[in-house]
Amino acid sequence: MKKQVLVALCATTLGLGACSLQVEDLNNPAQDAFEQTPTPSAIYAASTGLLIGNRAGISAQTGYISQLGILGRESFTLDPADPRYVSEMLKGPLDSGSPAFGGSNWANPYTNIRNTNTLLIALQNVNGMSDTEKEAIQGFAKTIQALDFLIIINTRETAPINVGGGINDPLGPIESREAVFDHIVQLLDEAKEHLKKGGDAFPFPLSNGYVDFDNPKIDMTPANFIRVNRALLARVQVYRNHFSEALTALQESFLDTTKPLTLGVYHSFGTGPGDLTNGLRNNKLYANKAIVTDADRKADGTTIDDRVTRKTKPLDEAVVIFKDEAAGITVTTDLAFALYENQDTPVPVIRNEELILLRAEANIGLGAPANITAAADDINFIRTTSGGLAPRTDLDSTNILDELLKQKRYSLLFEGGHRWIDMRHYNRLDQLVPVLGVDVPEYFPIPKFETDARL
Repeated sequence: MKKQVLVALCATTLGLGACSLQVEDLNNPAQDAFEQTPTPSAIYAASTGLLIGNRAGISAQTGYISQLGILGRESFTLDPADPRYVSEMLKGPLDSGSPAFGGSNWANPYTNIRNTNTLLIALQNVNGMSDTEKEAIQGFAKTIQALDFLIIINTRETAPINVGGGINDPLGPIESREAVFDHIVQLLDEAKEHLKKGGDAFPFPLSNGYVDFDNPKIDMTPANFIRVNRALLARVQVYRNHFSEALTALQESFLDTTKPLTLGVYHSFGTGPGDLTNGLRNNKLYANKAIVTDADRKADGTTIDDRVTRKTKPLDEAVVIFKDEAAGITVTTDLAFALYENQDTPVPVIRNEELILLRAEANIGLGAPANITAAADDINFIRTTSGGLAPRTDLDSTNILDELLKQKRYSLLFEGGHRWIDMRHYNRLDQLVPVLGVDVPEYFPIPKFETDARL
């Protein structure tokens, strides 16, 4: 977070871990005091801290985007100090006993989910805050909690929902993927109702990535945060194949073909003391050269899709990612990413370009002729506006999903694991670019530390 005061509040007001709000001992006096006798300033600090917690692990070298990028065959990580980027993430199988690899994308989001539950308990006991302020905070907190659950279920087939008990209470049951999605939808819908009563401004500061759509000089308002909430709901409903519900949510989102495709909300980073830098600005991360070879060309037949030239850059010479002389296998690339120019470059949470493509995807899912026509219009809008490509005039029900997935591949390249998530969604993981002749994992295992705790 670039607003350094937030880090200080996070570290001192609650007596919790700096930035992540991680509670070392859920029975310690600081935790009990926060839940039972919170002050408004502590509530505000904890609310801001949820953004910091939601950001944790997103942009790390072993984080969500990097790991899902490897599985989606968007990226490679070459780190001589740690062969697991190849032996586990690229070659497989994923190891549940490896918290930084196969067992990752679990502890960080669940920590933030627990912190949200703690905040919601404390909110019922605070004095000196208006009901409007409390509604705004509840709407914000439940939306962020839904995002954390989405990170978990995007990477798993099953996961616990009930994680609100005491440290000595029995662990909540492992729930199905659909049950977790149902819970996410419930959280987002509850959050919307809170936000409608949340007044004209949040009572706590947000990050630089959550500025208002109508006035970027101020923080996001509750009314416009509803539009973010609905955008996230649309993403979830598409993942669930609930396409009519997705279109309804998109109508209430910030989707707008007259606005920049970059319009949205972002994880922000900074280089100041106590802040977190964007770990995707990293010379150990490489792009798969198939991004170039698979890309469409413009009308001249040689000039490549603008998204490739915006988001990647050629290397002076190829690098070897993996070599097995006995098997006769060598994996190389001559391409790097150019999305994240600096250590404080923000990372999208969700933005306008994705929403336009989600609308196309929902219409494809509905499948009626009028829906296919509407989807083709949105796809061609993205082709021409973002890619600088000519529109396709041959799109129909037989080929339009293939084109949609290609446009999502290039529009959302290395932003949030979208390629792996989409190919998993449509049972197409076998169509991902072969690298070592191995199957791409369908999901991450539940971490061993979690399963051991349930023995």
